[in-house]
Amino acid sequence: MTDCVCNTVSDSPCGVDSDLEPATPAWMAVFSLAMGVFGLLTAEYLPASLLTLMATDLGVSEALAGQAVTVTAVVALFAGLLVPGLTRGIDRRWVLLGFSTLMVASNLLVAVSSSFVVLLLMRILLGIALGGFWSMAAAVAMRLVPSALLPRALSIIFSGIAIGTVVAVPLGSYLGGLYGWRSAFFAAAAVGMVTLAFQAFTLPRLAPRRPARLRTVLEVLLRPGIAMGMFGCVLVHSGHFAMFTYVRPFLEGTTGIGAQGLSLMLLGFGVANFVGTLLAGRLLERHPLATLVLMPALVGVAALALVLLPASVPGQAVLLAIWGLAFGGVPVAWSNWVASSVPDQAESAGGMVV
Repeated sequence: MTDCVCNTVSDSPCGVDSDLEPATPAWMAVFSLAMGVFGLLTAEYLPASLLTLMATDLGVSEALAGQAVTVTAVVALFAGLLVPGLTRGIDRRWVLLGFSTLMVASNLLVAVSSSFVVLLLMRILLGIALGGFWSMAAAVAMRLVPSALLPRALSIIFSGIAIGTVVAVPLGSYLGGLYGWRSAFFAAAAVGMVTLAFQAFTLPRLAPRRPARLRTVLEVLLRPGIAMGMFGCVLVHSGHFAMFTYVRPFLEGTTGIGAQGLSLMLLGFGVANFVGTLLAGRLLERHPLATLVLMPALVGVAALALVLLPASVPGQAVLLAIWGLAFGGVPVAWSNWVASSVPDQAESAGGMVV
């Protein structure tokens, strides 16, 4: 680890964590977290672009193959709630590196799995990494940059979601068509290895601050406005993933679009998602409440329009891009809300945002 990275995080000797707010931002560490989000979301989204190929190869229906995404999301939910407490005595740097290791292992084992049951079991590993990483992202970001720069740092970290969407779905569809669906997971494992190395060199020591236990989650929920906010967060993310998991068969069934056209539409979604993530960081600095409310509302409007309006390739491409733009700001807005609402228990609250 370089001296510049250490000195941005604390005024104490290199490698010694401080409870003080950092005087200057540790941007390289922030970018390493963004790469972690990119790798995790790439792995999570891959089945959405490979659903048909995976179902055919493993001898299951597309609906059943879609559970490769569902099981990851469900495990991530529980991991986000439990991991902060289970790892409360461990340096956060080592915990984050452990999540990246699980990501690599999951992708490699999925790529060589011989049955759908084995594949689901390996996706559980990804769910643990995803939920745990998500629960700590905002809390770690608070310790890497001054509070005034937190919205910007969160927009950088969660731009990994948008970039993952840009890359994972179109590239997964492309690689799957050329070399088979397993090649996409091998590629995701390679990304994970690079991420692990980057984080190992840039993340400083981050000693745990306030021990988090399961009852801490309940205490946070009892604070004014937190339970209702978390309920809204669950609704937005559940609706998004319920639709996006089956976006490929939906678009194929309604428009008859081919693989190349589908890849372009999904690329448009991803690019718009990236723009929305960066835009949210700026909007949150000026209009935090409006951003928090309007972006999820726009996701719902776009998704309903996709289902209810007459199907056409240009129309659905535009609606998909609007959906991507709006959802790009959702994780940034919710994480910023968590960090500002419960700064003393950001990890526990972050786990509920999973």
